[in-house]
Amino acid sequence: MKRLITPIALAFVALAMLLPTTPVMAQEKIHKIAIQVSTNNPKTMNIALNNAANVDKYYKAKGEEVQIEIVAYGPGLNMLIAGKSPVEKRIKSFGQNFDNIRFSACGNTLKKFTKKAGGKKPPLVKEAKIVTAGVIRLSELQEKGWSYIRP
Repeated sequence: MKRLITPIALAFVALAMLLPTTPVMAQEKIHKIAIQVSTNNPKTMNIALNNAANVDKYYKAKGEEVQIEIVAYGPGLNMLIAGKSPVEKRIKSFGQNFDNIRFSACGNTLKKFTKKAGGKKPPLVKEAKIVTAGVIRLSELQEKGWSYIRP
């Protein structure tokens, strides 16, 4: 019996050496990146967009999938206000060129902006989707395993 176990064990070791070292599940992983914008600073907004474009380019070059969500709240919501955003043209370009990058606008901040504007809701860029609260959205994404970036 002992003589039979050794050849079988060696066969399993040899077979294991032939298998790929990267698990199949790791090859199919979808990378998920959440980017926060909470300041009304065009430089920060552009860095967030640059980060998103660079991350997308990196993973696509590797043949891997990535989802990116830019969450704007507080003064950072100005990034998504149509006619006011200093990066509006870039956001439009992202909407046309990236199907994996989402823009989320904080509903709580939007309510405050509406109140300050005398009840008139500021228009958002068409690429923006309203979420209940930006901070809550970021928290939920992190709880689901998304990586968090704050430029």
